[in-house]
Amino acid sequence: MQRPLTIEVRPPWPYRLPRGSGGDATTAYRGGILHRLLHVEGSPVMVRAWQPERRRVLLRADPVDPPAVRYPPLHGRPAAQPARREQLERAIERMRFALGVDDDLSEFAARFRGDRLLAPLLRRFPTLRPRRRPWPWEALAWAITKQLIESPRAAAIQRRIVRRWGPRIGAGRAAIHDVPGAVVIAGRAPAELQAADLAAGRAVALRRVAVEVAAARCDLADPGSDRRLLRVAGIGPWTVQCLGLYGRGDPDSLPAGDLGYLKLVGCLAGEGRRATVEEVERFYAPYAPFRGLAGELTLRGLHGLVAKGPPLRLAA
Repeated sequence: MQRPLTIEVRPPWPYRLPRGSGGDATTAYRGGILHRLLHVEGSPVMVRAWQPERRRVLLRADPVDPPAVRYPPLHGRPAAQPARREQLERAIERMRFALGVDDDLSEFAARFRGDRLLAPLLRRFPTLRPRRRPWPWEALAWAITKQLIESPRAAAIQRRIVRRWGPRIGAGRAAIHDVPGAVVIAGRAPAELQAADLAAGRAVALRRVAVEVAAARCDLADPGSDRRLLRVAGIGPWTVQCLGLYGRGDPDSLPAGDLGYLKLVGCLAGEGRRATVEEVERFYAPYAPFRGLAGELTLRGLHGLVAKGPPLRLAA
C-alpha cells in the first residue's frame, strides 16, 4: 500500500485550525487533530490536520484499506481501490481548500481597514474563514438541505443522509463518515430522501442535480454551470451563491437570501423588521469583490449581538 503523505503549510495570514466535530458527522476533532475521510476517484483517504504552532499547519493523508471502510449495500457500487500517491495529493489539496489554510486576506484587510463596520471585526476575528467544503458537490447538496430552515434542523438532515448512505470508518460515536457522492444520491428515490426529513420539493431538487452531476452534464467547479443549475426547479440564486462561496471559494459570492443576513441587515439598518434580499445586496455592494467575506465576517462576528439586543448603531 502507498505510504502516507505529510506536508507542512505556513499560512500567509493569521490562522487557527477549526475545532469541533462538525454538524454533519463527517469531521472529528480529537486530541488536537482534525480527521476527515475523503474519497478521491473512489479511493478512501483519511486526512488529518493539526497545528503545532501558530504559523505552522501539518496535513497528512493516509491511504485506507478499502475493507476497513463500511459502505452501504447499494446496487452497482464499484469496488473501492487503494489510493495512489496522486490521490493522496489530491485529498490534501482539497482539505487545504476546505480549511482555508492558504488564504491570504491581506488585500481584504487593507482595503477595509478604515471601514467602520468591518475594521473592528477584522481586529477581533483575524482568523475567521468561510467554512468551506472539500468538494463543490458537498457544498451544493448541503445548501439544498438548508433551504428555508434553521441550521440545527439542516444539520440533523445531513447527518441522516450521511449515516444512511455515506461510507464510514469506525463504529458508534467514534465513526467518521464521508458524504455520499452524486452517483449515490442520484440512485435514491425522492421518498427515500424525504424520509431523512427533507421537504418533498427539496428532495426532488437534490436528486435532479445529483443526476446532472453524476452524468457529467454539470461541472460544479465551473461557474458556467450555474445557468443549468438554475433551470432545476427548487434551485435558486441563494443555493448557487452558497456553492460559489463554500464550494468554489469565491470571496465575492454572497448568499444574500440567507435568513441570517435578512435579520442582520434589518437590525443594522434600524428598520425594526427583516431586510429584503435586495436590501441585503445593496448593503454589501460596497464590499465587492469581497462581499462573501464581508458577509461571513459580519454575520458570524455580530450574530450574538443581533440575537440579544436592540438594533445596533454603527460607531461614528
